[in-house]
Amino acid sequence: MIGLKEIQKLQQFKNLEFIARQVVEGFITGMHKSPLHGFSVEFAEHRLYNTGESTKHIDWKLYGKTDKFFVKRFEEETNLRCQLVIDNSSSMYFPFSEKTGDFVNSKIYFSVYCAAAIIYILQKQRDAYGLSVFSDKVTIHTQAKTNSIHQKFIYNELSKLLNIEKPPFNQITFASNALHQIADSIHKRSLVIIFSDMMSGDDDIEKLFSSLQHLKHNKHEVILFHVVDKQKEFDFEYENKLYKFIDMETGKELLLHPSEIRQHYVQSIKDYHKNLKLKCGQYNIDFVEADINQGFEQILQHYLVKRSMLY
Repeated sequence: MIGLKEIQKLQQFKNLEFIARQVVEGFITGMHKSPLHGFSVEFAEHRLYNTGESTKHIDWKLYGKTDKFFVKRFEEETNLRCQLVIDNSSSMYFPFSEKTGDFVNSKIYFSVYCAAAIIYILQKQRDAYGLSVFSDKVTIHTQAKTNSIHQKFIYNELSKLLNIEKPPFNQITFASNALHQIADSIHKRSLVIIFSDMMSGDDDIEKLFSSLQHLKHNKHEVILFHVVDKQKEFDFEYENKLYKFIDMETGKELLLHPSEIRQHYVQSIKDYHKNLKLKCGQYNIDFVEADINQGFEQILQHYLVKRSMLY
């Protein structure tokens, strides 16, 4: 499994494209060792051969590798526009170490590396992609393009999210406003991939759901990767000692033993997660729980399956 801990060994290279390639190639190697033999980053440029059609476009090299007949697709059959949307609010920098100032195992690191790996695949498949980043407002927004200059620009913008000196604490998320703006700014019928913990500062949670519905109304296919640290944020697994809990978006502090609130907290977060998942189901949005402790395979596999369903 390739995850944040494994990525730390590659961070010395300080080259996001190189790291993204390592993540994708490691994932593909793992897939070839699995029952899904032959399922690769190149699959979107092929489709299964249908009995009776011409054998003119069969990829014989791929047949030699997979023992299955695949027909090469033409470029117009594989075109896709994808908009990657990253939540860069304060809560995405959890977990954060006050002692060291370290957030390399955080939700934002996980999201950036996932986005970088997907971009690497999109570039290989000649698909167009853009990037949007938001917190209390949209801070980065690019249109979907395919050229190498655009790829370098996007990787550079993602790298900036990893290399900040200090996380943007006390920055409340207003995801609904940002997602409404993004929905109106991108080409219709795009694939929109959102990385967010969905911890919004909106007073009315229905505003958040309305913004997700807006994306679907504009004919976009949407995948919401709900980025969480399941062990700490959902299961609330802390030692039974006194902790100081700090709300990263408001700065409020609580001094208490986890056992005092664990039962109530776990039930509250479970109810919110259930409601979010239900709403996404109603709007036909792919909802995927993305635990930062479970590696990148969960993200890449879901993206590739979605890609194959669309094209």
